[in-house]
Amino acid sequence: MAETREELASRYISNTEQFEALFNYATIGIVVTNHEGKIINFNKFAEHQFGYSKEELIGETVDTLLPQAVQARHVKYREQYYQSPEVREMGHGRDLFALNKSGNTFPVEVSLSHYSINGETFVIAFVIDITVRKKQEGVVLEQKQELEMVTTEIKKMNSELEQTVGDRTKMLREALVELERSKEELNEAFETEKELSELKSRFVTMASHEFRTPLSTILTSAYLLDKYNELSPDPKIDKHIQRIKGAVSGMKGILEDFLSLGKLEEGHVQTNIKMVTRAIIDSLFKNLMQEMDALLKNGQHIVYTNSVVTIVCLDTNLVTNILINLISNAIKFSPENGIIRVTSFVDDNHFIITVQDNGIGISEEDQQHLFERFFRAKNAVNIQGTGLGLHIVTKYLELMNGRIEMTSKLDEGSTFTIYIPQPIAAAQKDL
Repeated sequence: MAETREELASRYISNTEQFEALFNYATIGIVVTNHEGKIINFNKFAEHQFGYSKEELIGETVDTLLPQAVQARHVKYREQYYQSPEVREMGHGRDLFALNKSGNTFPVEVSLSHYSINGETFVIAFVIDITVRKKQEGVVLEQKQELEMVTTEIKKMNSELEQTVGDRTKMLREALVELERSKEELNEAFETEKELSELKSRFVTMASHEFRTPLSTILTSAYLLDKYNELSPDPKIDKHIQRIKGAVSGMKGILEDFLSLGKLEEGHVQTNIKMVTRAIIDSLFKNLMQEMDALLKNGQHIVYTNSVVTIVCLDTNLVTNILINLISNAIKFSPENGIIRVTSFVDDNHFIITVQDNGIGISEEDQQHLFERFFRAKNAVNIQGTGLGLHIVTKYLELMNGRIEMTSKLDEGSTFTIYIPQPIAAAQKDL
C-alpha cells in the first residue's frame, strides 16, 4: 500500500542521514563554528577547497582558513558578529580571500547564517571559490583599459581632423568670398561670370568629396568603438562616441548641401513627376517623420495632418528633400518641448504643404535675403548651417514649377508654405 504524503514526509524528515547527505554532498563549501569561533563541522566540498581533511580542522579556529595578514582583524570581526549575529549575503561588498593548506590564497565569496541550540549560537559559513570569475573580471578590465586607450587615440585623431577641416573650411570660405567679389566686379561680363560660377561649383564639389573620405573613416571608427563598448558599457565612453557621431553627421549634412547645390547648378537633377495617392503621401510622410525623430530635441514632437483626398502630381524624391530641409530647420531653430506642425492639402490648383514652428523667427530685414545662397540670418549665426538649405529648396521647387512663401516674427516662429501646381485639378476645374 502506497504511503500517504504525511507518512512519506515524516519518514524522511526524521532521517538524519538525509541532512548529513545534504551537508556532505553540497556543491558549496560549508564551515560550522561555535561561539568561540572553533570549527565543529566541515563538509567534503570545503575539504576539496581548502585541502584539509575534516579531522585536521575540528577544534581549530576559523581564522586558520584566512591569510595571516587579516587573521588578527578577523578575530575582532568574528567576536562582533557573535554578539549580534545576522544573515549576511554573498560578498557583502568586500573582496575576501581564503588560505588553503598549501599556503596559497584564493578569492572567495562568503555568506553567513546562524542557529541556536540550548542557548548556544553556532555560525554557518557558505564558501564559494570565485577564482575563475576574478580572472574573467581581469580580462574585462584589460579590455576596458584597451578601449580607453583606443578612445584617447580617436579623440586625438578627431582633434587633428577638426583642425584640418577647420583650416580647409576657412580656405573654402575665403575662396567663396573671393569668387563672390569677382562676380560683383564682373557683373557686366556675363560670360566671365558664368565661367567663375562653374569654377566655384567644381571647387565645392571637389572639396566636398575630399572631406567625405576622412569623415566616413571617423564614423566607421565610432561605430566600431560603439560595438566594443557593448562588451563593458561605459556611459562616459558612450557619450563621447555619440558626440563623434553627431559631429560627423552634422558635417556630412553640410557637405550634402554643397553637393546638392553643385548638381542643381550643373543640371544633373532631373524631375520625375507622377500621380500619387493619399496612401502614398501618408507613407512618404510616415517614413520622413521616423527619420526626423532622431533630430528632435528633448520634448519636441511633430504633428502631421494630411487632408488630401484626391490624386496629386509631384516628384516624391524632390518633395522628400524639400521637407527634410524645412523640418530639420524647424527642429534646429525651435526650443525644447516645441511643436512642429506639418499639414498637406489640395486647393483648386495646387498641392500645398505647410511647416510651422514656434522657434526664434526671422526679422523683416533678413526675410528678403533668406532664399539667397550662403545667407544666414543675424540671429542664427551661432547655429550650425551653410546658408544653402532654403536656396536649394527654391531650386527643387523651380524644377516642379512650384514656389515657396514664408511668414515669420522674431521669437514667435515661422511658417513655410510650398505650392506645387496640379494640372489634373486645373483640368477638372475647366470641365
